[in-house]
Amino acid sequence: MADRVYPPVIVLAKTLFRALDLRITVEGGEHIPREGGAVLAINHISYLDFIFGGFGAQPSKRLVRFMAKQEIFANKIAGPLMRGMHHIPVDREAGIGSYKAALAALKAGEVVGVFPEATISPSFTVKEIKSGAARMAAAAGVPLIPMALWGTQRMWTKGRPRKLFQRHLPISIIVGEPMHPGRRDNQDELAAELHKRMSALLDRAQRDYPDKPKGPDDSWWLPAHLGGTAPEPTLATEP
Repeated sequence: MADRVYPPVIVLAKTLFRALDLRITVEGGEHIPREGGAVLAINHISYLDFIFGGFGAQPSKRLVRFMAKQEIFANKIAGPLMRGMHHIPVDREAGIGSYKAALAALKAGEVVGVFPEATISPSFTVKEIKSGAARMAAAAGVPLIPMALWGTQRMWTKGRPRKLFQRHLPISIIVGEPMHPGRRDNQDELAAELHKRMSALLDRAQRDYPDKPKGPDDSWWLPAHLGGTAPEPTLATEP
């Protein structure tokens, strides 16, 4: 498919990253194949995760087609950009159409980005995940690749003011080794294994993150089990 919108958007994003001197690190980018389909399963902590999830595929020179809720495509500004980048709208009332569109993209050799938690995790840990990512990978016969993002929540997340232009902010992106689900594999077991791998990557990103909260008022972006004031996973509520 022709990509006239995606490349200039990437150039614009990279220019902004350089202007802000964001300290972005990408580890494991070689796990994303340089050609052929793949499902990229990413944790969800920020409204900007699709930008940095896509950035994590840049070492392999891949453009990620993200599955995103239909409402974004209806936005007057974001909608044309989303369609121009060939992202995939998700209508939660008619999910089979979105699933088929993603499956077609995978079979055409595209990388499809999925947030299997479905919504942002207020606890900044990996919530219970849906089985759709594993099912798509198995049906299309493509690898399922876990990815963890950390630091993006400090720019813009649920219930917090936007701080889009912070300078020198560290952003960690870790790509894990591919899984190769089969059609006959147990879907619940695959989802549990994906959750385990995503959690391990996120734990490592959090452990190695170079910044610490500057005081009690700044500890909101750290999960409770690391001494932060983000809600415990059992207390985190859906929107």
